Amino acid sequence: MTRRVAVVTGGVGELGRAIVERLLSNGVCVGVLDINAADERARQCAKALSNAAEKLLLLPADVGDFESCSRSINAIEETLGSIDILINCAGITRDGTLRKMTKEQWDSVLSVNLDSVFHTSRHVIEGMISRGFGRIVNIASVNGVKGQFGQTNYSSAKAGMHGFTMALAQEVASKGITVNSVSPGYMNTALVRQVPADVLESIIGQIPVGRLGEPREIAAMVGFLVSGDAAFVTGANFNVNGGLHMH
Repeated sequence: MTRRVAVVTGGVGELGRAIVERLLSNGVCVGVLDINAADERARQCAKALSNAAEKLLLLPADVGDFESCSRSINAIEETLGSIDILINCAGITRDGTLRKMTKEQWDSVLSVNLDSVFHTSRHVIEGMISRGFGRIVNIASVNGVKGQFGQTNYSSAKAGMHGFTMALAQEVASKGITVNSVSPGYMNTALVRQVPADVLESIIGQIPVGRLGEPREIAAMVGFLVSGDAAFVTGANFNVNGGLHMH
């Protein structure tokens, strides 16, 4: 994977950062797009990855905005080189039952979680086609596969990500480009750890392997999908959920 350049959206969060670390360890240069790229978490992330500073670029970007993505992706290409790999990991939740969900809750989740996949992919796909190589991995969710109470917006966005994956995979398969999605289950991240202990215990009780997933396990799957060994894998969704949902 040496001399490749990747873009990771949402790369400051725990899951995104694990993916960034995996790519860096494989010799990939990584541009991180994150709306929080200028805050304390981003500074801590950059400090932790300082040994790879020459291969890492953190840029603020609103992935829900087409032009913001354009500016940031152009900056990455000017600094690190042409983009070979795109990991769409940015995501938010604004939960609520449909009866109580506001238009803002719907729009914000669809914008960040689904529109962003178009925004970033549209800006890198021509270059990938012209060079005859590309890897796009969209980080979806188990709740995009099975649905989830109180998440009509999030489940719709994540299901839409895989629909996008399958359609784009067919468009570019003959060009040396693969497009896949990964659907994590409940992961050991700050968001899940904040869940009340009794609720978290109930969640873990529903997972056949009996534990939360680790961000590095998602990163390992991504590492495979962007490698040369996965050149024959495209249009697929990989469930990494500990057996919580099988289909």
